[in-house]
Amino acid sequence: MSLRKQLFPAIALVAATALSAPATAQDSPDPDTVMATVNGTDITLGHMIALRASLPAQYGQLPPEMLFDGILDQLVQQTLLMQNFEGELSRRNALVLDNERRAIFATEAIDRVMGGDLDEAEIQAAYDAQYASAEQETEYKAAHILVETEKTARDLIAQLDDGADFAALAREHSTGPSGSNGGDLGWFGPGVMVESFFDAVASLDTGEVSDPVQTQFGWHVIKLNDTRLKETPPLDEVRGEIEESLRQAAFDAHIAKLTAAASIDRNGADGIAPETINQTDLLEN
Repeated sequence: MSLRKQLFPAIALVAATALSAPATAQDSPDPDTVMATVNGTDITLGHMIALRASLPAQYGQLPPEMLFDGILDQLVQQTLLMQNFEGELSRRNALVLDNERRAIFATEAIDRVMGGDLDEAEIQAAYDAQYASAEQETEYKAAHILVETEKTARDLIAQLDDGADFAALAREHSTGPSGSNGGDLGWFGPGVMVESFFDAVASLDTGEVSDPVQTQFGWHVIKLNDTRLKETPPLDEVRGEIEESLRQAAFDAHIAKLTAAASIDRNGADGIAPETINQTDLLEN
């Protein structure tokens, strides 16, 4: 059972018995301050804060004194149970403990690698490479009429050649959600539309109407209304994105360095069926 689940009865007990508030708060709390001692084992304020930080947000709705006493009771009870536990942990829980210890150390290592200050020159260089020095991306403003068959699409193109209004035909015939808006799709760049649709748009001149274009949604008649070069965002607007990218790159490089220097043998996994990891019964003693 998880700590979170175990805390529920302790919190409920506090609410039912209306335990008193903790001792007078200190002006400068010290996480090493001992809150309770159980058979010589100290429980500190730091232990309590760490447990509180792991709880779901819903616990923030409880009065502080109730949460304080509930957490302290929880830690006291857990300490008593741990001290009086006899024998060995079950195989399952021993492995869970191994995994949690591994994860905690890994998280601390990640924080050290990714949490340091970034050099402003490095940020500027990354911005220049990704934005300032990069070729400006073309954006397109287009409209379309989506129909079910190629024949219908060609009939609409013939009407447009005869002078019909594109927006009016889109409102009348298009099965797509933009039909009510005259087929207007607004501005978009690469990666937004499906590839065949975007390629057709990019091949048009402004004001030109495409031949029928098929996608998984049906047949499209597309009109390119305008093009523009996408504006380069200022550094401050994309700073967070760049910093995250640099931190991720630092982490990837650190992992690559550790991997290159390590002796890693995965041969033990050969021949093991992937679905075996679902067999929790294998952990039962």
